[in-house]
Amino acid sequence: MTAVPINFDIRLLDTPHVTLTGREVALGPARRQAVFAALVLNSGRAVPRAELIAAVWGEDPPSSAMGNLYTYVSALRSVLEPGRDRWSSNTVLTSRGGAYRLHVQPEEVDVHRFERARERSRSFRASGDARGELAALEAALAEWQGGEPLAGVPGPHAEDQRVRLGELYLASAERHAELMLGFGRAAEVVDRLLPLAARHPTRESLHAVTMLALAAGDRVDEAIALYTDLRDRLATESGTEPGAAVIRIHAQLAGDAARPSRPRSPVPPRHPGFRGRIATVSRLRQAVAALADGGRGGSLWISGEAGIGKSALLAEGLRDVVTTEVQVGWGVGDEPDQGAPLSLLPEFLPRETANDLLAPLYAAHGMMPPTMAVIDAVKAFVVVRCAESPVLLVLDDMQWADDTSLLVWHALHELTDRLPLLLVSASRPLPTGHEMRLLRRLLPRNGTTLIDLGPLDDPTATELVRCWTLRADIEPGAVRSMVAAAGGNPFYLRHLVITERQRLSANTPTPELIEAVHRHLRPLTDDTRQLLHAVAFLGNNHRIADLAAVTGKPLPALVPFVEQAMIAGVLVEDGDRVRFRHPVVRQVLRGAIPTALRVTMHRQFAQRIAEAGGDLHRVAGQLLAGPVPIDAWVEQWLTANVEQLSVTVPASAIAVLRHAVSSPSLSPPSRELLAARLRRSLLRAGLLDVAGPGRPAAPDEYSIVR
Repeated sequence: MTAVPINFDIRLLDTPHVTLTGREVALGPARRQAVFAALVLNSGRAVPRAELIAAVWGEDPPSSAMGNLYTYVSALRSVLEPGRDRWSSNTVLTSRGGAYRLHVQPEEVDVHRFERARERSRSFRASGDARGELAALEAALAEWQGGEPLAGVPGPHAEDQRVRLGELYLASAERHAELMLGFGRAAEVVDRLLPLAARHPTRESLHAVTMLALAAGDRVDEAIALYTDLRDRLATESGTEPGAAVIRIHAQLAGDAARPSRPRSPVPPRHPGFRGRIATVSRLRQAVAALADGGRGGSLWISGEAGIGKSALLAEGLRDVVTTEVQVGWGVGDEPDQGAPLSLLPEFLPRETANDLLAPLYAAHGMMPPTMAVIDAVKAFVVVRCAESPVLLVLDDMQWADDTSLLVWHALHELTDRLPLLLVSASRPLPTGHEMRLLRRLLPRNGTTLIDLGPLDDPTATELVRCWTLRADIEPGAVRSMVAAAGGNPFYLRHLVITERQRLSANTPTPELIEAVHRHLRPLTDDTRQLLHAVAFLGNNHRIADLAAVTGKPLPALVPFVEQAMIAGVLVEDGDRVRFRHPVVRQVLRGAIPTALRVTMHRQFAQRIAEAGGDLHRVAGQLLAGPVPIDAWVEQWLTANVEQLSVTVPASAIAVLRHAVSSPSLSPPSRELLAARLRRSLLRAGLLDVAGPGRPAAPDEYSIVR
């Protein structure tokens, strides 16, 4: 097969730059670049005009936006196909059905090359090939020239991509540095890490690897100073402390710098203002007391949705272990480690111990020792340690564990009924691989206590708000609003408090909360996430049957996606409806779509519900949610259903008729009909104001009597 030559070199990981067969192409004004960037990052997909307008101008586009878009696309066609005759068809930037598609190859775009190299690195990591992973990450980072992605490009789409790509770059740089440290090449990464840490002064994972790199270069004092800056900034900006991983690194460095020092407990610090969970905290403390006093082991598994407070609960319930003679191993899973062989074994065992156990196994068996050999080695080690004194092993965020680590955990569980060994784990309901599902079935049958952690009750959530809020004069209504929006999730609640501190509305959550919601939904399938967007747009006034109408899928096909969202704690049943457990998630999903596109979607949903035979008031609800412009279909639907709508749901009828009568696009016959119907509805409801004695107001003078 003859290779297809690469004609374009498109770079978006800095100021947008395009070359065509070696010749630089001028993209033109900033908004034209924004259109081009949106098309490039969606290459291979038809992008509707409304989506492009929203990407460039956001929620309030000017009336000239559509005309400007035509102009920009025409200019881009001339630039991208300079030799094309004006009468010939476009081949690079085509249009069909109100949408545009840019035809470029993934290898022609630096963003796509970067993302593909990252995916290769993850594959190498899963197979245990550290050198292959390092080479792939170096290829990914080589695409970056040191600038800001899409520099100078305006619009919400470009801003979202700057945030997304910036996060991917930081994660790649951190992992690359970790690998370089492992190969003894710390000096080669310090100069890259220090400026990044300065630009991201509260990013704990970046500070952790930078501290390790400094220490490896005998710059311990600088590493400790970096930790101090991080700690002070977190305390000032959010009232929190660094996480357990960073604290452990600092403790080790401080101990190396000033010996003798008292070993620091592996138990993470308490979360500020911990409230509630009294029964569960008591259960954890009783388990620790039974282990310390009588050597009685056991196993507890805490399950709960993302952000519900599992880590805070563990820190609170197990903090008394520091006053006992119990040996503690405390591990925390991390999403980037998911699937990496034995990724969590060095977490819940001391790292030096894990290395001592695994080194001979790797030497004997190559890249990946047999699972049973690993299990036998760990079990033998734990048996010896239990003979010295009781052992507590904690594994938080277990959902990110690889299968081998889970099998080791299962094998250790078998020791808890005859050794002073207490296992405590915490995980989300999703994601779950085969081994995770198997453990969830087997362990409770064999003595593990399974604790499902539900939402906080309103009084406890209210206490937390008042504890975290820095303003003593906060209005009770604002407190109730935050409590209701969080739906008992303390993580969401804390971010809503931060939003309130910044004097923002509860309907405008911070970028950090938006990113957290999307990260929490990431383990769900694409189909489930699409379903959640539909639920977010439909609101609470819908039935499950409406979901079939707006998604175009039969109800039986939707059941697995609804069930997955319910297992994850995102949706709950409410009669014949489903709703978001935490309303802030709906706000984030709905608010992430620019207004222009939201209006289009509400218009589509209204027609689909109507065509599926949905109730009139739910169709009216979609028309009002935008509000949707009165086009030919809306006008026809209103004139055909206005009588029944006025009788069955008069309040909705009045609202939608007011909207329609005020629309300049309504035809005169329809305006006369709907205005008369509106007049009768207002009279019936006692809401018709009058312009003078005995004279009803003209249609455009209707107002509700106050």
